[in-house]
Amino acid sequence: MKKFLLLLLLIHSSCSKNEAQISEPVADNLYFPSVDSDQWETITPDELNWDSIEIGNLYDFLELNNTRAFIVLKDGKIILENYWGNNIQITTAFDKNSNWYWASAGKTLTAFLIGIAQANGLISIEDNSSTYLGSGWTSLDESQENLIKIKHHLTMTTGLDYEVDNLNCTTPNCLTYKNNPGTNWFYHNATYTILKDVIENASEMTYNDFTNQKVKMKIGMGGSWVQSNYNNIYWSTARDMARFGLLILNEGVWDGHVILNDTNYFSNMVNTSQQINKSYGFLWWLNGKDSLIPPGITIPIETSLASNAPEDLIAGMGKNGQYLDVIPSHNLVIVRMGEAPEVGDLEPINFHNEMWGYLNDILF
Repeated sequence: MKKFLLLLLLIHSSCSKNEAQISEPVADNLYFPSVDSDQWETITPDELNWDSIEIGNLYDFLELNNTRAFIVLKDGKIILENYWGNNIQITTAFDKNSNWYWASAGKTLTAFLIGIAQANGLISIEDNSSTYLGSGWTSLDESQENLIKIKHHLTMTTGLDYEVDNLNCTTPNCLTYKNNPGTNWFYHNATYTILKDVIENASEMTYNDFTNQKVKMKIGMGGSWVQSNYNNIYWSTARDMARFGLLILNEGVWDGHVILNDTNYFSNMVNTSQQINKSYGFLWWLNGKDSLIPPGITIPIETSLASNAPEDLIAGMGKNGQYLDVIPSHNLVIVRMGEAPEVGDLEPINFHNEMWGYLNDILF
């Protein structure tokens, strides 16, 4: 009898392990490109009855605004893909093999990596940041510093002073007290950047190695983190960014293989993370909310992230208009990479909404 019960336990354990590794796609009818090949299935716009004239208008708008790469995935397949101009750092034409910076759109990848670190038992987002950064990573006294948790970095609510000369500076003299954690919201880049050290110290791996092992190798994604002064910036092709977007569209599952198995964390990541800025999750921007605090602003504005876009849009957004848009209701992933657009205030938010005005004429 004891042997029989032991056998049942082993079978149950084996099944549970397999279920954690293999899962059906969350979204319906999704295609995933091979992790071992750069081949990617396509759909022609004509197959979806998309207006070629409106596509031309979109491309004219994107080219006028210094776009270098643009991709639209529908159900995981490429339906629009175009490249413009030359990469300013090389002499060959910009194409599907050219690398570009994600800027702050790379925050979304960090948020996903934090989720993996927590799922692997390396950290908890409820832990004090000093658990992984050591004491004295700020200029606060120990009692104040110990109030800051990893989740405050993810939500831009550390309370550290944003009225400093350099919002990218991560040295203790730049990280001073402003408010208690969780009581105000400000887009403070340095508090995000420090999450790299949290992952490295918790995993005892370099940030690039952790990214490679936990995400890139599993979805066939290229690219790497590159240090630039205080900032850690992800560089890759537009297709690499699209692969990550497809992984997010399917809620952390790639072609049946679970990459992030903490569904609660994933849900929190892509929904309002605090009530100060309703349009912000864990380093992801959220559409469809009744108020927004853009970068550089301290109080909510009564507007949504992108009024022209579907309400369930979640977005990675970076300097000079680097966008990773995921729209679950339509199985869409949209990537834009390029130089600064020729638009007015609150760039890249205004340009993003204008882009969606053109997309609306095509998609819906």
